[in-house]
Amino acid sequence: MFERILLAVDGSEHALHATRKAAEMARLVQAQDFCVVVAYDPIPLYLGEPNMQLVVANRRDEAEEILNAASKEVGEIPCTIRTEVLEGDPASAIIEAAKKHGSDIIVMGSRGLGRLAGLLLGSTSQKVVAHAPCPVLIVR
Repeated sequence: MFERILLAVDGSEHALHATRKAAEMARLVQAQDFCVVVAYDPIPLYLGEPNMQLVVANRRDEAEEILNAASKEVGEIPCTIRTEVLEGDPASAIIEAAKKHGSDIIVMGSRGLGRLAGLLLGSTSQKVVAHAPCPVLIVR
């Protein structure tokens, strides 16, 4: 049923809860594919060099820390845990990753570390639910 699970995390407490639920689901359904993704907004080109490279490096390091923490939290599951760092609008990047991997379900937290703009434009989780190619489990 849900053999290909995509877990989207951002380092928030809600993402940590989502990680636990996704791992539990993977164990229960004997998942075949488990992918953990972190998505971050594109870096503005106007920063110029060397500032842009510093920001890219910092975001990559932060994303790797989030992925490592999530992978550790998942623990033992019946399949290999793959990780990916995505650049772009987080909702769009998550949706594209789900399409690319043929995910059966997307698991993510209800609230993340998004910007204030999320209050006005709609949260990442709302956008993913509205446009995802598969069911979405939102964890509080």
